[in-house]
Amino acid sequence: MMSMQIQLFLVDANCLYPCTIPISVDFLASSAFMETDTVAIIGPQSSGTAHILSHLANELQVPMLSFTALDPMLSPLQYPYFIQTAPSDLFQMIAVADIISFYGWREVVTIYSDDDHNRNGVTVLGDQLAERLCKITYKAVLPPDPTVTENDVRAELEKVQQMESRVIVLHAYTKTGLLVFNVAKRLGMMESGYVWFTTTWLSSILDSNSSLVATSIQGVLALRLHTPDSKRKADFSARWNSLSNGTIGLNPYGLYAYDTVWMIARAVKMFLDQGNNVSFSNDTKLNNVGGGALNLEALSIFDGGKQLLSSVLQTNMNGLTGPIKFNPDRSLVHPSYDVINVLENGYRQIGYWSNYSGLSIVPPEELYAKPPNRSSSNQHLNSVIWPGGTSNKPRGWVFPNNGKQLRIGVPRRVGYRDFVEQVNGTDIVHGYCIDVFLAAIKLLPYAVPHKFVLFGNGHENPSYNELVNMVAADVFDAAVGDIAIVTNRTKIVDFTQPYIESGLVVVAPVRNMNSSPWAFLRPFTPLMWAVTGVFFLIVGVVVWILEHRINDEFRGSPRKQVMTILWFSFSTMFFAHRENTVSTLGRMVLIIWLFVVLIINSSYTASLTSILTVQQLSSPIRGIDSLIISNSPIGFQVGSFAENYMVEELNIPKSRLIKLGSPEEYASALETGRVAAVVDEQPYIDLFLSNHCKFSIRGQEFTKSGWGFAFPRDSPLAVDMSTALLTLSENGELQKIHNRWLSKRACQNSGAESDQLHLQSFWGLFLICGVSCVIALLIYLFFILRKFKRHSQQASEPSSHGSSSSARLQTFLTFADMKEDKSRSKSKRKRNNDLMNGGRNSNLPGMDPIC
Repeated sequence: MMSMQIQLFLVDANCLYPCTIPISVDFLASSAFMETDTVAIIGPQSSGTAHILSHLANELQVPMLSFTALDPMLSPLQYPYFIQTAPSDLFQMIAVADIISFYGWREVVTIYSDDDHNRNGVTVLGDQLAERLCKITYKAVLPPDPTVTENDVRAELEKVQQMESRVIVLHAYTKTGLLVFNVAKRLGMMESGYVWFTTTWLSSILDSNSSLVATSIQGVLALRLHTPDSKRKADFSARWNSLSNGTIGLNPYGLYAYDTVWMIARAVKMFLDQGNNVSFSNDTKLNNVGGGALNLEALSIFDGGKQLLSSVLQTNMNGLTGPIKFNPDRSLVHPSYDVINVLENGYRQIGYWSNYSGLSIVPPEELYAKPPNRSSSNQHLNSVIWPGGTSNKPRGWVFPNNGKQLRIGVPRRVGYRDFVEQVNGTDIVHGYCIDVFLAAIKLLPYAVPHKFVLFGNGHENPSYNELVNMVAADVFDAAVGDIAIVTNRTKIVDFTQPYIESGLVVVAPVRNMNSSPWAFLRPFTPLMWAVTGVFFLIVGVVVWILEHRINDEFRGSPRKQVMTILWFSFSTMFFAHRENTVSTLGRMVLIIWLFVVLIINSSYTASLTSILTVQQLSSPIRGIDSLIISNSPIGFQVGSFAENYMVEELNIPKSRLIKLGSPEEYASALETGRVAAVVDEQPYIDLFLSNHCKFSIRGQEFTKSGWGFAFPRDSPLAVDMSTALLTLSENGELQKIHNRWLSKRACQNSGAESDQLHLQSFWGLFLICGVSCVIALLIYLFFILRKFKRHSQQASEPSSHGSSSSARLQTFLTFADMKEDKSRSKSKRKRNNDLMNGGRNSNLPGMDPIC
C-alpha cells in the first residue's frame, strides 16, 4: 500500500499555515488512511478514485471535498457526502458547446483518454452539442494517461485526418494532451483549416510553466477557471512567488485548493460552535463483512457527519477564487471560465464564459448586477489567431484529401430530358439541373471531387422517394436532379435552397369557344341578368311612388303610368330617362341607382370586349376542386410525389390515378379521354404546353414548393451549396441556365378561359341600392300617413266615426293618389264650407282623382 503526502501552504495576511493532506493513490491506501478517526477528506485528485471512495464516505458519513475530481457524473444524489469545491466539468462542456455554436460549426471530433473523468466529460459534451443542433461525428479514444504511447496517438490522429470535420476538442490530462499536439504538429494538423479546443488542463500547464508554450499549440483555444482579481489574490500570488522563487506558477486549481482548506476549517469551527462533539461509532455492517486485507472493521462512523456536511454546504465566504456559495444542487454559484487563445509567445484572453450570461468580453462579475441575457446577439468574443497564424475563421469542414469522390445520385429520366439526360447510353449526364449543380460547385471555396451515378432502370422514371432514401442510407453522398422539396423528404435529408419554384397544377383538354349570335349575353350569368332586370323594375316602382303625388310626369291613366315606370326604369341603363325627379327622396334613390348602373355598364363592356377580341377556351375541369368531385381518371408522372399527395392529402382514391411516363403519353391520354386531366409540377407542364396547344392549365397552382439538391442530414455542403445557389440567382447566372434549357416558345392560343361576371361581384351594390329604396319608402310612408291623419281629422264628420276599416283604407288610397296641390285646396274649401254651415261635420266629399 502506498500513500502520497502533499504539502500545502495556507498564506494569510499575517502568517503562514502549513497543512498536510494525505491523498490516496489507490483504494487500499485510502482505506488504510481512514482507519484513523476522520471527520473530513480533501481529495482525491482523480474522478475514478472519487467514484470508489464516495461509497465509503457515504457509509462512514464523512464529508469528502475535491477541487480536481470534477466528473459531471458524480451526482450528489448518488454520493451525498461528496462535494466538488470547484465548478463541475458540466459547465466546462456547456462553455465548449456555446463557443462551437457561436462560431457556427455543426460537426466536432473529440479526442480523449479512456477513463471515467474524460469519458463522462465527452458524453456530456455530446448532449450539450445536440441541444445546439451540433454533433460529435467521431470519438478518438486514447489509452489512459500513464500508458498512452506516441504510436497510439498517431494511429488515432491519422483517422481524424480522414474525417471531414476539422473542429477538434481535446479533453485529456497533461501527458496525453501535450503528446497529441506534438504528433499533430508532425502530421500537419496544426495548419490553417483546423480548429483546436482544449479544456482547462492546458491553461493549468501554461499558468504553472509558461515556458511550455511552443509553436505546436499556436492558435489553440482553451478554457481556464475564472477567478476575479482582488487585493487578497494579488497578495497571495506575491507570497507564492516568493516561496517558490518563481519556479512554478500558481494556477486556478491552487487557489481552489487553498479555499477548500479554509472551507472545511470554517465548517469545523461552525460545527464546534454549535455545541457538537466529535465522536465515532462502530459500523456493524462493516464488522459483519469482514474486510480481510482491507481491515474494514477498523473503520468508524463519524456521528456528526450530517451536521458537518450541512455546515460545509452553508458556506458563504469570499475566498481567493471569489464568492464561495453553493446552490441547492450543490454546484458553486456563478461558475465561469476565461477563454484564452494560445499564441507563439504566450497567450491572450479573448473573452469570458459564465453560466449567467454566456460569452462576453466583459468580466462576469460586472454582469451579475444586470438581468441575464443569453440571446445570440449578446454573445461576444474578441478576434482569434487560429492555427496557421490566420485571423479568418476556419470553415471547420473540408473534403479530406484521401481520393474519395462524392457519389451523386442522378435520376435516369425517360421523359422531360431537358432537366436531366443521359448522353447516348454513357455515364455522362447533362441538362438544366446538372448545369445548375456544376455552376454552384464552381462557386465553392474548395474543390469537391464527385462523380454522377445514374439511378433507375431506363424504362420508366425512377421513384424520387427511393432516391432520397438512398441518400439518407449513405448509398449516395448527394442527389442532384429535379427533386421536389416536400415534407416527408425533408425529415430524412437536408435540402439546399430551392433553385426553381415548383407546385402542382391541373392540365386538361380545352376547346375554342367560337363566337355566336348570343355572345352578347355571355358577360353575365343568368342569375346576374335576372337580378339586374328585377332591380330595374324595383327602382322604377320606388321612384314612381315617391314622385306620383307631386310630379305631373308620373301621373295619368293607369296604362300611361305603367309605361312611365317601364320606360323610366330601363332608360336609366343608358342615362336617357327624360322624366325629372322633384322629391328629395326620389333624387337620392336615383343617384344611388345611377351609380350602380355605371358600374354594371362598365363591367359589361369590359367583359364583352374581352370575349369578342380574345380567343376563349372551355373545359369542364376548372381546377383541382372540380377535378376532385368529378370522379374522372387523373394522370400523374411516374416517380412524382403527386401520387402520394393526391392520395394522402386530397383523399382521391388510388384507383382513379393513372401513371404516365412522358409528354407524349400525356397528350395521348388526354386526347383519347383515358384521363380527364393530368396533375404534375409546374416546370414539367410549362415544357409540355410549349409543344401541345390543345391543352391548358385549369385553375391555380395548388401547392407551393421548389426543387433542391439533397444531402445527408447536417451536411455542411448543403449550407455552402445554398449560399452558392443564392449567388447564382443574384448574379443572373441561374436565369441564363434556365433560358438555355427551358425557354420554349409557348402556344399562341393557350390562354385561360375568361370567367363570367357573377352576382357575387355586385351584390354589395345591389344591397346598397335596395336599402336606399326601402329607407326612402319608409320615410315617404311616414310623411303620407301623417298628412292623411291631419286631413282626416279636419275633414271627418260625426257620422263617419263608425266607418269600416275597408272604407278607411280606400279613403287612404284615394288620398295617396291625389295630386298634393289639389288635395290641399279641397281641404281648405271644405274647412271654409264647414265654417259657413256653422261648423257642421259632413262625410268626406267624393274626390275626383286626377288619373
